[in-house]
Amino acid sequence: MSNKPTPRPRTIRCAIYTRKSTEEGLDQQYNSLDSQRDAGEAYIRSQANEGWELVPDRYDDGGFSGGNIERPALKRLMEDIQAGKIDCVVVYKVDRLSRSLLDFARVMETFDKFSVSFVSVTQHFNTTHSMGRLTLNILLSFAQFEREIIGERIRDKLAAQCRRGQWTGGYPVLGYDVDRSERTPKLVINPEEATKVRRIFSLYLEMKNLLPVVNELDERGWTNKLWHSKKGLPKGGRAFDKGSLNALLTNPIYCGKIKHKTDLYQGQHQAIVDQEIFDRVQAQLRENGFNRGNRLPSKHGGLLKGLIRCPNCNVAMVHNMTKRNSIVYRYYTCVRAIKRGRQACIHPSLPAGEIEAAVVDQVRDISRDAGLRDEIVRQAMVAAQQGRKEIEAHQIQLGRQLARDHGEIRQLALDERPGGQVSHRIADIQERIEKAELELAKVNRQLVDLEKHEMSTQEIEDALIDFDRVWGALTTREQSQLLALLVSKVEFDQSDCTIAITFHASGIDTLEQQSQEV
Repeated sequence: MSNKPTPRPRTIRCAIYTRKSTEEGLDQQYNSLDSQRDAGEAYIRSQANEGWELVPDRYDDGGFSGGNIERPALKRLMEDIQAGKIDCVVVYKVDRLSRSLLDFARVMETFDKFSVSFVSVTQHFNTTHSMGRLTLNILLSFAQFEREIIGERIRDKLAAQCRRGQWTGGYPVLGYDVDRSERTPKLVINPEEATKVRRIFSLYLEMKNLLPVVNELDERGWTNKLWHSKKGLPKGGRAFDKGSLNALLTNPIYCGKIKHKTDLYQGQHQAIVDQEIFDRVQAQLRENGFNRGNRLPSKHGGLLKGLIRCPNCNVAMVHNMTKRNSIVYRYYTCVRAIKRGRQACIHPSLPAGEIEAAVVDQVRDISRDAGLRDEIVRQAMVAAQQGRKEIEAHQIQLGRQLARDHGEIRQLALDERPGGQVSHRIADIQERIEKAELELAKVNRQLVDLEKHEMSTQEIEDALIDFDRVWGALTTREQSQLLALLVSKVEFDQSDCTIAITFHASGIDTLEQQSQEV
């Protein structure tokens, strides 16, 4: 008989990954992450004769959704895998690693690339075998299907709640408190705040303009709703401006209605403002044209919109107009002065025609210098590409946020806590999802608009070489686009009546037109 010792199996370095979607309970001495890790450690000990050993590092993601892979511990785990420190990843269940089939496929691609196996303790498979990989894909497909079905059910439930007139959650509004004593939260009138709301509506009908009402509320010291989060942190309580006042005056909750997307339903809460008064306020707002925003017909210009800034407040100056005796007067006015009144900013409104002409003249001078022209064109295109990248990054960020929120809703739908707490949290997340979806649609439209109206390098260079002729042939929108590609910022110094023009990251940085008076 041979006395050769039995060869020792190859050491398999095992990492345990744990995850919990919410932070609730993580402060306990023994929480869900600890339970998942104990199960993983027991499994690794059972495979000790196969050479399995636990690495000392912990990879715990507490309070992170499985709907995406933007998790700190998971990122650290992937970095260690790529560094060759891990041979096997152990989880309690497959959905602890990911609930997204697409994300899971990317993670598994990395695992395969670095020869790392994947084991689920409770589902009894590992990816070292073909049957394990097949089982994994089937389980994950059903997990994603379940997640999407639960999301649809939650959205249908919220729509049904609105049709019944139930408040579905969100930030509290001035005039109401949230009663959470029953299973479904409901709005109850706060008598002191309700009196303020009624007075605000009557003030607007008396003054017929938002800004005088804002000033009156500021003098009285009235603010938006002050409330506290679950952690006891104060929220809200900010002074009114034109935007927040308009939001209050147009909120149908005050006349006893619940809004779901574009539909209105009779609410179960008590109205604060009579329907007749609410309708009169809406009619006055429409007459004043506040809801039209600052977008003007293209024939009225606005070439420097988004470029000209108030040097005192370091905020944008908005293009607006007035009409007297059939004559249109255009101005650029500080945003703070528009929202809070002229006393909020001492910088004067600037006549739009004169300052636009001064900026165009400065660009015309640059177009006559070949060296400066080439540099401006090159840097302008770099700036345009950077702008696109920022919009695309925002698009990705919104997509990830939506994935996280949908994942959290799915987790909450399986929660066994009392229904009122869970329903309130789900309603808050659903409101956030709707806002993010609207923002994402806006970003998508911006990208489409950029592609539709994008100017090539040759088009910009041609426009500069023959500036006078080409400028006159461009539409207002095309002129504005050309300036936006060239100019980063425009500022007017009222002390010496000079205009400072900053070009996009070019070597000339800032050119000042010293003698141009506006």
